[in-house]
Amino acid sequence: MTFKASVLTLYPDMFPGHLGQALAGRALERGDWSLEAVQIRDFAQDKHRSVDDTPSGGGAGMVLRPDVLARAIDTLPADGRPRLLMSPRGRPLSQDKVRSIAEGDGVVIVCGRFEGIDQRVIDSRQLEEVSIGDYILSGGEPAALTLLDAVVRILPGVMGNQLSGVHESFEDGLLEHPHYTRPQVFEGVEIPAVLTSGNHAAIEKWRREQSLKLTQERRPDLLVSTGQTQPVTK
Repeated sequence: MTFKASVLTLYPDMFPGHLGQALAGRALERGDWSLEAVQIRDFAQDKHRSVDDTPSGGGAGMVLRPDVLARAIDTLPADGRPRLLMSPRGRPLSQDKVRSIAEGDGVVIVCGRFEGIDQRVIDSRQLEEVSIGDYILSGGEPAALTLLDAVVRILPGVMGNQLSGVHESFEDGLLEHPHYTRPQVFEGVEIPAVLTSGNHAAIEKWRREQSLKLTQERRPDLLVSTGQTQPVTK
């Protein structure tokens, strides 16, 4: 079954963006996944096609209206796909979450704008808020593209070598080990001897140790969350 992504946005021309290139773009052309960008403004009913209004209680900015967004969401089939709202207050996107989405039939993504969207449509349409980081973007579109990039690349048949998706950062709860390729010597630095030894067991051991070391140095929180607290030799 083709993985179907539906994105609700005020800027549909931002899609597919970079997802129309390289592996994701070729997979899109083959029909391995599909993408529809729904223009939220098409569901405004006043002559000015208004989609936002001032925040109740006062304050700066504007808020996306619940009635307009609800009409847009309701045009999509109730097919069980998760409904996500890209939001800085959402739970952080993880590789586990990416994989769970990729294992389904598709996803519906709402891209917010302005100061946010009315809480009532979040609640009534059961939108799950997801964040790609602790920073603010101009809108949800770049975040949606990032999420889709992470999902599409691990769909069956998208990557030429499926092992590429297994030995990567976060797949086992750790950061990925360093990589090397020819030339053998670059600016006086050689490739670690173990990687050219032909000893596959030693290579895997080295890579595991390097992953643990990097994770301990840069993301010790990952070691705690996965219970991988073995001491690492500096």
